[in-house]
Amino acid sequence: MRLQIKGTFFGACSSQEIDRKQWVPIIPPMESLLDSVWVLVSAFLVFFMHAGFALVESGFCRRKNVVMVLLKNVAVVSVASILFYFVGFGLMFGDGSPWLGMNGFSPAADASVAGAPGNMPLFVFLFFQLVFAATAATIVSGAVAERVSLTGFLIFTSVASALLYPIVGHWVWGGGYLAETTGFHDFAGSTVVHAVGGAMALAGVIVIGARKGRYDAEGRPRPMPAHSFPLAALGVLILWLGWFGFNGGSTLAADPNAIAPVILVTNLAAAAGFLAALIHTRLRTGGLDLSMALNGALAGLVSITAGADVIGPVESMIVGLLGGVLVVEGVFLLDKLRLDDPVGAIPVHLFCGVFGTLAVGLFANSGETLGLLHGGGAALLADQAIGAAMGVAFAFGAGFAFWVALKKTVGVRVSEAHEIEGLDLSECGVEAYGRELSGLGHAEEAPGEPATSRAAHARATA
Repeated sequence: MRLQIKGTFFGACSSQEIDRKQWVPIIPPMESLLDSVWVLVSAFLVFFMHAGFALVESGFCRRKNVVMVLLKNVAVVSVASILFYFVGFGLMFGDGSPWLGMNGFSPAADASVAGAPGNMPLFVFLFFQLVFAATAATIVSGAVAERVSLTGFLIFTSVASALLYPIVGHWVWGGGYLAETTGFHDFAGSTVVHAVGGAMALAGVIVIGARKGRYDAEGRPRPMPAHSFPLAALGVLILWLGWFGFNGGSTLAADPNAIAPVILVTNLAAAAGFLAALIHTRLRTGGLDLSMALNGALAGLVSITAGADVIGPVESMIVGLLGGVLVVEGVFLLDKLRLDDPVGAIPVHLFCGVFGTLAVGLFANSGETLGLLHGGGAALLADQAIGAAMGVAFAFGAGFAFWVALKKTVGVRVSEAHEIEGLDLSECGVEAYGRELSGLGHAEEAPGEPATSRAAHARATA
């Protein structure tokens, strides 16, 4: 549907042109007003998710890198906001080809953009999509934390926000190849946002390498404990809250009958993911691990994102439960492969993003969108597999190429001396808490510290 906006909420006129008594305000229909308000509120919630990402990443990292973590997270929002407006939005929602849009760059308020809905002002929709783009770029930050150079990271963020994410988004949400030629269904972005972000993160982890001291001479992981579980837990709760806007706002309409089921299944999937990860870790290692459980909640949220509009409450809990188990096994798998992901971004977003996309092909039960378990046959599942594979392959392949190019030019990693000292002092010249509050000098924060949980010890000795 094309969007054509002519004028503003109130007609513009001067006293010379028309008598004040004859001035009639031009007010959009109430439905459009309500839709716009709901999408804006949802966008604010998604924007607030960046506070959650910052807290999770800084909490899971060591105290000597907290300032740099926070700097990167705020920088991502800034860079993504500007570049998505100028370039990314047009590539994602403009006319052009099945593969990318060719117009709609830095649009004006009255622009006509092919992929935009007609029930709200263009800038409402643009802002909602802008905060989604920033989310995809933020996923990369956590996976490469504590050793990536700020310059290399921000250049990659620019590429991800302006090119990589919008191109995949065009295929699905901008009327591109997957939308036109398949039955691929990704309601709020299990593939478009999360699997794409996770694939770019995986490429970065491979190119940049592990943190110094993360693995011993025989390749066994050494525990590098999180410095603040309170920050991480608060961050996950903020993300959980923000996801109600992430998924609920993707209805793009203030329809309670559409919004309420989406928010309910989102909450149930997160709850099931948290409990599943907690229990599975206990059974696997004999101990409780808060970090695994927190990532389990995020795994449930990511897993339900593709099908939040077509999967029922009971089955959403099954999806969340499976996502919670998957993220635990994913963390162990990365350690076996010596892929160093300090926050678990790759298992949460890539593994669970792909799983959540496939789950639509199994559990969907709404109208004509029926999964395999509801008599819909294997066609939808096949379309979901094709869409997820295309998104991940493109994001990983292009992301890997850009990371390698950056490594050979500007560099993607800080020096060994700076990494050992910590990026807060070596790069930023400050400490997050000050030595009086930290209670631990950097020299004491050795890479071989004792594990803080049985799960961490199990990963280190596996």
